[in-house]
Amino acid sequence: MTTSGIGVIGKGINISGKNAKPGNMVLINGTIGDHGIAVMSARNDFKLTSNIKSDCAPLNELTSKIISTCGGINVLRDPTRGGVATTLNEIAAASNVGIIIEERLIPLKKEVKAACELLGFDPLYVANEGKLLAIAPGSFSNKVLSAMKNDRHGKEASVIGMVVKSPKGVWLKTNNGALRPLIMLEGEQLPRIC
Repeated sequence: MTTSGIGVIGKGINISGKNAKPGNMVLINGTIGDHGIAVMSARNDFKLTSNIKSDCAPLNELTSKIISTCGGINVLRDPTRGGVATTLNEIAAASNVGIIIEERLIPLKKEVKAACELLGFDPLYVANEGKLLAIAPGSFSNKVLSAMKNDRHGKEASVIGMVVKSPKGVWLKTNNGALRPLIMLEGEQLPRIC
């Protein structure tokens, strides 16, 4: 393994979207939606009072830390197009499982939340550039979280949910305890930005 370019994922390591299993935990390395809202704001010259910045970042060192700390990682994915919800739907479908994420656990900057509310976007479908989703066995999740938090691109990492046998698909456990389905994004919430 190397952290200086190609070759971060060593031989014999399988991080396919087909590897999510019930009992696995879902983690993300930081706040969501920053990139999509920053790009949309710049493109459309929105006069947002806050300074929302893209989360663009190289993730090779973070990925290497996660894999070297926890060889048992099952899935790694970047939630770029279609955001977190669409990426998790792709994983759930490939693995034939359900994924429940908790609204209260999802890291989201208040400025991005406010912009999404103003523009009518769900931040779970907004593009990210410097983020990765990791799915790991529950017994390894604390190690993965620690590895993320010990990297400059993972300081705001969080466990956001769990893989389940059923219900299939992706679900958001809302702050009031209800389960809301998160379907695959059809079309594009934002025009192609990258």
